[in-house]
Amino acid sequence: MKRRFWRFGKSFGRGFGKTSIATRLFLSSALACIVVLTLAGLVLSALYRQTAEAALDEQLGIYLRALVAELATPRDEVASEPGQLGEPQFELLQSGWYWQITRLDAGPGDIRTSRSLFASRLPKLTAAQAEASLDGRRHGDILGPDGKPLRMLERDIDAGDQGRYLVQVAATTQSVDLQVAQFELDLGVTFLLLAVLLMVAMALQARYGLRPLRQLRREVIAVRRGQSEKIAGEFPLEIAPLAAELNLLLVANRDIVERARTQVGNLAHALKTPLSVIMNEADNDASPLARKVGEQAEVMRDQVSFYLDRARAATRAGAIGAAADPAPALAAMARAFGKIYPLVDLAVECPENLRFLGEKQDFDDMAGNLIDNACKWATGEVRVSVEALPSGDLDRMFFRATFDDDGPGLAAEQREEALRRGRRLDEGKPGSGLGLSIVADLAAAYGGRLDLGDSPLGGLQANLILPALPPG
Repeated sequence: MKRRFWRFGKSFGRGFGKTSIATRLFLSSALACIVVLTLAGLVLSALYRQTAEAALDEQLGIYLRALVAELATPRDEVASEPGQLGEPQFELLQSGWYWQITRLDAGPGDIRTSRSLFASRLPKLTAAQAEASLDGRRHGDILGPDGKPLRMLERDIDAGDQGRYLVQVAATTQSVDLQVAQFELDLGVTFLLLAVLLMVAMALQARYGLRPLRQLRREVIAVRRGQSEKIAGEFPLEIAPLAAELNLLLVANRDIVERARTQVGNLAHALKTPLSVIMNEADNDASPLARKVGEQAEVMRDQVSFYLDRARAATRAGAIGAAADPAPALAAMARAFGKIYPLVDLAVECPENLRFLGEKQDFDDMAGNLIDNACKWATGEVRVSVEALPSGDLDRMFFRATFDDDGPGLAAEQREEALRRGRRLDEGKPGSGLGLSIVADLAAAYGGRLDLGDSPLGGLQANLILPALPPG
């Protein structure tokens, strides 16, 4: 049983941990408010009941003292009939208000009662029911003649020669119950309104208190979207150090990216120059060894270019805050490739409000490779279309760029082979075979992908899926 309860508590805590800070603050404050108001209501209700019962006891004490005063007054001095207390309820049958005087040193029949008791009698308080006060009065709760609860006070009186008496006064607690019920109703309505007002105040307080966090989130999104270079604005003392550390992290990230680019460029120059010298020397020599060295040097140059391009792509993809517009870039490519391939009808469709979440150079490399590949294999028509993909997460959106040609296309078993580094399926076309693999690696570095399929034009269709900048 304990293990099940622990598992339930753990799963509940895990689910509660997914809620927002504002929801946590509101729920915890609302729970505390409900608990405090409930306890306060219970305490106030108990205090009010005690006050109402004390008031009833005080009223009964007044009637008790009046009856005791009548007993202590000689009979010939009493002007009116005994028991005239000025309370009409004592005269009404079964009204719930009763008094009774019993002589203790005489026969059992020597009892005087109020008219409201009629033929009934009040019982004597037992030791368990009675609470004795300093003046000798005892008070407690009993059941009346009609079976309803009564509050009763009684006192033993020694009237000297006139005898010893037990004086009892009782009244129904119905009035107290009604007063307490009305008080609890009024208190409940008041506390309910108070709870609603407190919850509204707590919601506003949580919203106001967490506004700096929302501002920080907007600033971080602006940096990620390329709309800002750093987190700007003034923040409270608790959040300002976090904003400062994030700015330092952004600066450090830019420094790392810039150093990586510099080192990659230096490596490219350091390797390509010796390889070019080796290839030139091999071209000047017709021996089999020279031809072999030239071939291997060319392979090495392609390999160096490929891995340098991958290093540049990985470095740029890790940068924060880069964004590019695909529409003007594709329009410029259409004009350039239209001159290179004048016999190919190249059409481009791209929405103006779409942005690529990454470096412009990388998008140019990917789109340029795919357009070049499509025009190279097309017989007369190439279509490029870009569309946003639906996504439920506004902070993580993608778009798809589709490249269709009317060339020979590729069989299903050849498409995966075409994406492998250095694979050329037709040696009759110029190229190193690195274009599609570089595009696939670049897309993967940004969290996207490159898919090959059948084009409605009859040739190959390349689907390039890349992250998009959310609108706003």
